[in-house]
Order: sequence, then C-alpha cells, then structure tokens
Amino acid sequence: MTDTTRIALVGLGATGLAIGRALASRRDCTLVGAADISPERVGRDLGELLGGMPSGTAVVADPDELPLADVAMVATTSMLDAVEPVLSALVRRGVNVVSICEELGHPFLSHPEISGRLDKLAVEHGVSVLGTGCNPGMIMDTLPLLLSSLTQRVRRVRIRRTADMSRYGAILTKFGLGLTEERFAAEQGAGRVIGHVGFEQSVAALAAGLGLDLDEIVVDAPRPALLAAEPRSGEHIRIEPGTVAAVLHGARGLSGGEAVIELAIHFGVFQPGDPMEDGDTCVIEGDEQTIEVRVPGGYESFLSTVAVASNAVVAAVGAAPGLRTMADLPVAALASKGAWRR
Repeated sequence: MTDTTRIALVGLGATGLAIGRALASRRDCTLVGAADISPERVGRDLGELLGGMPSGTAVVADPDELPLADVAMVATTSMLDAVEPVLSALVRRGVNVVSICEELGHPFLSHPEISGRLDKLAVEHGVSVLGTGCNPGMIMDTLPLLLSSLTQRVRRVRIRRTADMSRYGAILTKFGLGLTEERFAAEQGAGRVIGHVGFEQSVAALAAGLGLDLDEIVVDAPRPALLAAEPRSGEHIRIEPGTVAAVLHGARGLSGGEAVIELAIHFGVFQPGDPMEDGDTCVIEGDEQTIEVRVPGGYESFLSTVAVASNAVVAAVGAAPGLRTMADLPVAALASKGAWRR
C-alpha cells in the first residue's frame, strides 16, 4: 500500500458524489476514475462533477473501462444480487472493493451462495470485499459490538434511531415518503415500498460478534409514522400535506422465543416539533452492568454514511483477502485520520 490510495468510484448518485467529494479532499487518497450509468454524467469531467476544478478524468459508463486502482468505492444499489456482477468484475481485475450495498454488510445468512462466490473469488485474486456504511456497518452493529466489551455477558441489545433522509436521493422511493396512506399501502403491496434494507444483516452481524445463537430474524414491514401537516422538503423530495413524512421500521433477533436484539428506526424528512424520539439510543443489557449510550439529536445519517465509507475505503486495502465485514478490521484502521488537503 502506498502513501496515497488510488480510488475508483462506481455510482455517482447523491451518496456516491458525496463520498467522492470527501475522498477528493483527503491527501491520503487520489481519485483515478469514476463510472456511472447515467447519460447525464458519462463523459463529464469528474472534478467538475464533484464541484471542484477540472481533473482531466472523464466519467465512463462501464466499470471495465476504469483505470486500475487500489480500491473501488461502489455506491449503486442496496441489493446484493444486482451488484454482484460489478463486484466480481472489479475483483477479477485485482481491485479491492468497498460498497455501501446494505445487503453486503453481513451477507452470510441472507445470501450464502453469493457470499461464498465473492469470498472465493477475492481470495483467489488477493483482494478484499467489504460492505459498510452508517447502517449496516457502524451504528447498529460495529459500534454496539465495541461497547459490549464493557460487560462480560450480553443479555439483550436494544437500539432506537431517528434517521433524517432529507439529503438522500434515489433510495427515498423504498420508504414511501411523500405518498398518501392509500398509495403507500398499494406501493407496499406491489413490493416497491420495502423500507430499510440491512436490518437482517445488522442483526446477523451483532449475533455473530456476540456469540448469540438466534432461532430467527424477524424484519417487520415499514409503516407510516407521521403525516405532514404542511409542506416540507428535502434536497431531492417535496412532501405535501397529508402525505407520509416518516415511517417506522424495525427488526428483532429471537432466541428461545425472546427478542435478544431489537432494532428500530424512524426514517423521514423531519421538522422541529415532530413527535419522534429526540436522539439515538443504544442499550446493552449485561450481567455486570447495562451500557446505555444516547446521542441527543441522533447521528446524522447521510454524513455518517459518507464518513464511514470514506474511512473504510482506505482501511480495506490493508484487509486480509476475502469477503470481509467491519468486525474484521482493526478499530485504528477505521478511525478518522483527518487527512485533509491543505
């Protein structure tokens, strides 16, 4: 690994562009190329697209056209079966891969066959594949695993979050924000409103790290939690009065009929005075003591995703070959280095 990590970007939606801007500002990273399927972005100068000076690097349509890099940052889809071909193609070129695909965060239970293929391929080519982000990746799995070291035996983990979605783009359709309740129900019935992708992976990652044997992982259906009384807007969405401004989505890991892991998130475009929980809470009930961490106002979901991905993309280059999880990486490797360009 050199002093500067050469990074290629795959996917330049709202989150991919934000990650690109973060990486472009770091003196330990060099962006060598980018790929995106949008005709509006293909052929454009990457530096200008990121809001900076021209870089002389044009966005390409096919990841196979990217120059060789130490690692590729893939920000395209939440679904692992859809992104597997891109991941595999990059691995075959000897490129480490980090992706914010939620189903890649801990895919061994949910996608055992794909996990096996990716792991085998990555080992053969001597590179790592890592799924990460704010969630899954950190807040509902890696962070509570680290906190659990303060007690010797964990009985139960409960995590509650309020995720501000106002900066997100294409993924908003999964949550049904801005729909009437009737349209929400119809879209949910058609399989288009599915809520958060990644609960199963976070529960599985927590259980694996804590050594808990689960009988079942139950992911609830998202449901409307708040209707807008007046118009409100995010960067890529406008929510009219009477439509869904926030949903509640959660999951549980069951052992012996008891929920030993409970996760729940309010996702929405919020305004002051909304009756949501004010902050994010992680409670780890242990034999010796209960560990409770509360973050007033909550973690900023979009900025946290960008930060975790940006720090992990450098850490992945030094990871052992194969399909890795955040729990495989040293804490110091994931820590913010503050390596900004002067």
